[in-house]
Amino acid sequence: MIVANTIAQARQQIADVRRHGKTIGLVPTMGALHEGHRALIRRCRDECDFVVVSIYVNPAQFGPKEDLAAYPRDFDADCRACREDQVDLVFAPNDEEMYGQSHLAWIDVDRLGDHLCGRSRPGFFRGVCTAVAKLFNIIAPDLAYFGEKDAQQLAIVRRMVHDLNFNLEIRPCPTVRTAEGLALSSRNDYLDDKQRPQALCLFEALRHGAAMVSRGVLDAQAIIGEMKALIDKQPAARIDYISIVDEEFLQPVTQITAPCLIALAVQIGAPRLIDNIRVAPPE
Repeated sequence: MIVANTIAQARQQIADVRRHGKTIGLVPTMGALHEGHRALIRRCRDECDFVVVSIYVNPAQFGPKEDLAAYPRDFDADCRACREDQVDLVFAPNDEEMYGQSHLAWIDVDRLGDHLCGRSRPGFFRGVCTAVAKLFNIIAPDLAYFGEKDAQQLAIVRRMVHDLNFNLEIRPCPTVRTAEGLALSSRNDYLDDKQRPQALCLFEALRHGAAMVSRGVLDAQAIIGEMKALIDKQPAARIDYISIVDEEFLQPVTQITAPCLIALAVQIGAPRLIDNIRVAPPE
């Protein structure tokens, strides 16, 4: 496994691979790799000749009240996981390499970031899109892998790829969960022993919402109301949002007449956790 810390090093490796006609897959990460990340890496390994994992904690994704310095980092453990999963290249640049001294160009996607996490984290998806676009230009992958847990991020990146004519395909991968249903996230490490069982209320509420839809309850506010009541039973839970949105533009709906996304963000103590489920009206 090769570790490249500069764009020039990464591009040299990619050029060598391209000369041999191999397909290149990219898994963008911010490190602190867990089984969710590794599921993406393994699928990439199954489908591509050359696997690239980027490890970069992108400062442009952090707001003024979010602690960039506290984000978990364990590069040695991440590299061990990458070797175990047969990654070919780890691209691990620093801030100077990615943004330089006077970075002025940014990418934003209209409408899709107006709600859900975009409402409470202004500028977040601008930072995501800019960093991901840079990675696409540096690595030039044929395929890039993203988890469905971050459904809004996935939708925005797909729209950016489509609208800006990137020559690659986005491969979404299912959310990886614990046996109890908690979606895997680096933020789960901040949950203490009392908070962790309370965090299961996210998936419980999503499953309840999906069950209501399957029974023919199609009024969004009625569904959200019952989901909220379930979450509010947990003393550590503070709801950021529960929303039902269309799949293409992520705009809130009042009635479920087509496939939709039920998405939520809930603070369990300090950690802010997100999750989602796709639903469709009964035929």
